[in-house]
Amino acid sequence: MKVEVKSIHHVQLCIPPGTEDQARSFFSGILGFQEIEKPESLKPNGGLWYQMGEQELHLGIENIRLQKGKSHPAFEVAQLNTVKKYLLSHGIAVKEETEIPGLSRFSFRDPFGNRIEFLEKTT
Repeated sequence: MKVEVKSIHHVQLCIPPGTEDQARSFFSGILGFQEIEKPESLKPNGGLWYQMGEQELHLGIENIRLQKGKSHPAFEVAQLNTVKKYLLSHGIAVKEETEIPGLSRFSFRDPFGNRIEFLEKTT
């Protein structure tokens, strides 16, 4: 049997308890992501959800220790260089990633240590 994956539905990152306002400031304020309402059944758990094209980004609450791991979501964006300059202007450090044919990319850390990659297809 082969599992057929149709698309990524959502990616979940973790943020520490009590940091929703800080997360909202970063993800809604700086990155401009569109927050969506969580289902009533999950609201007691805290956290935030965002709509990103056809996919969602979920920020779940967890007692985490900041680690500098490789785990990350990768989001395809338009005007990658403009986005990079924008992030740098907000004091967000970006890391150039190893070149992959057909893709330009970089990564950065959110305020909670989660690694996020932005990429753009090249011609």
